[in-house]
Amino acid sequence: MNYIEIIGFIAAVLTTAAFLPQVYKTWKTKDVSSLSLPMLFLFFIGIVAWLVYGFLKNSPPMIFANSITVVSSFLLIYFKIKYRNK
Repeated sequence: MNYIEIIGFIAAVLTTAAFLPQVYKTWKTKDVSSLSLPMLFLFFIGIVAWLVYGFLKNSPPMIFANSITVVSSFLLIYFKIKYRNK
């Protein structure tokens, strides 16, 4: 693994980790009032596109980060729909 891949993995871990506290907080509190569903959909589609791009470029850091973020953003969309009336 070269230094470029190491930088990519560091960036992937940091940006993915930054998103996880929001998922956890939403799951625990069930408060989705501050989440925008259109933003979540756009974000999800963008992350899926980045994931596809990562596969096409054969970039392990992009595949790693975006795989986790796709799941995380999907969970926020799920929570937003499930808890929107609570």
